[in-house]
Amino acid sequence: MLLIRHFEEQCAPAYRQGKMGGYMHVYIGQEAVATGFIAHMRDDDYMICSYRDHGHALARGSDPRRVMAELFGRYTGVAKGKGGSMHLVDVERGFLGGYGIVGGMVPLAVGVGYGIRYRGGDQVCLCFFGDGAMNIGPVHEALNMAAIYKVPV
Repeated sequence: MLLIRHFEEQCAPAYRQGKMGGYMHVYIGQEAVATGFIAHMRDDDYMICSYRDHGHALARGSDPRRVMAELFGRYTGVAKGKGGSMHLVDVERGFLGGYGIVGGMVPLAVGVGYGIRYRGGDQVCLCFFGDGAMNIGPVHEALNMAAIYKVPV
């Protein structure tokens, strides 16, 4: 949790100074959510989240230097500088991305869960989303499908 807090405290000023492009949604004050859930994931589990994704990437074990490089748009970043703050991804750690569309990550997570079930796997796909996603139609549709098909989301 301290790593996430310190990391985010370095990001905010760099963004305000115009050193980082795009948008910046820091995870300050929510560190316990990511660390608490992710601590119980297995190495072969998957994770998808919303645009406040720095904390999730760090809690999942992504290299802080590579995450910071991504925020600066550098090729050495986790997404080779193309994802930026809102679209981090670290497939090696099962982190399938942060998504900028409110609620858009839920149908994707259900799809990952369906794939796990189809292949006969025993992993889970953890999906983080905020309260703003709860009035988005595809969220309810995806959760309904998850319940019907008993997918591990």
